[in-house]
Amino acid sequence: MWLPEFRVPAVLALVSALVLAACSGNSDTPTATRPADPGSSSATPGVVDRSIQAILDKALPRGGSSTVIAARNGRVVHCAGYGMADRAHHISANCETVYDIMSMTKSFTAVAIMKLQMAGKLRVSDPISTYVGPVPADKRKITIHQLLTHTSGLPEGLGDDYDPISRQEMIAGAAKSKLVAPPGTKFAYSNLGYSLLAAIIEIAAGTDYEHFLAKEILAPAEMTHTGYILPRWDTGRIAVEYNEKGLSQGRPLNHRWAADGPYWNLRGNGGLLSTANDMYRFHRALAGDTLLDRDAKAKMFKAYAPIGLPGYDGYATGYGWVITPDGALATHSGGNGWSYGVNVHGVHSDLMVFWISNQAVQAGKWDLQDLAKPLTLTLVGRRGIGDPE
Repeated sequence: MWLPEFRVPAVLALVSALVLAACSGNSDTPTATRPADPGSSSATPGVVDRSIQAILDKALPRGGSSTVIAARNGRVVHCAGYGMADRAHHISANCETVYDIMSMTKSFTAVAIMKLQMAGKLRVSDPISTYVGPVPADKRKITIHQLLTHTSGLPEGLGDDYDPISRQEMIAGAAKSKLVAPPGTKFAYSNLGYSLLAAIIEIAAGTDYEHFLAKEILAPAEMTHTGYILPRWDTGRIAVEYNEKGLSQGRPLNHRWAADGPYWNLRGNGGLLSTANDMYRFHRALAGDTLLDRDAKAKMFKAYAPIGLPGYDGYATGYGWVITPDGALATHSGGNGWSYGVNVHGVHSDLMVFWISNQAVQAGKWDLQDLAKPLTLTLVGRRGIGDPE
């Protein structure tokens, strides 16, 4: 996954705005219809909150396509598609459109690690050598905790997402890689670290990564349209991705994968496919005790390492999430150069927003990563961030 995707706080501003709108006591009652889609005249109807729709009418770029879901108190208050999931075949985006959720996959990997710790099959304090075998001296102190928090010092990656690399080749490449910082000393975003976590999951669990997710996370959460290759995909429901010129890059399953899913530059750190409705089910399962107990969730949503981005003091990494300065929200974005999205989970309250698009940029016109602050300023002028509900 490309590093600029990790501009979490900028996108967090957008989704935080949506959370505030979704949770405001002044929000209009959700309806089953909505105003004309700003991006397409053939929008798919859905559950719509008018105050959120008003924000999106101004914020969503013309010609774009996306799905937005927002929920509070165990109820979806807004879920709608905008524009086309497949332009050539005139298939509109909706709440059951299947997207590549990209680096939001890391949240699932982190939950899998915490489930294994709950089962006594590993500890986050364990050195990685306990599972992957001997490593060079500079990496002997790297722990699972450091992989989870991007403080291992490992580089961002070993190569392209679609390079045909096996698990053992990935482990060997990580062992030989040059550290960007001594383990435990600073935040350095690492997709490679999360691929190592996927390998550790397989070794500790005695089964492959996707089957572990399917049994221990997806099935309990009733997520029937999430995975790599295990779901019986209706290809027509999977969003086609588009580049900055609006040219089709195909569907995620059209790219070079191994027979059992992505190669190991992507496995565990990205590439899962899911829908807005399934991401809501993930949120609900995390909000309750379906997946993790209270202690495991407290550890996962704890702020550990400052991310150090200019202008965003106080943001820090948890396990598979970025935690806001007040600890109220956990979020993770994802991007692959074509698509872009973000997921937000209320840590202490039942709030959720998932927002994703199958075209991240239109050359010379808009970049979804740059639309967050203007939207937030508009919302501040409208209601005031932090006003009581």
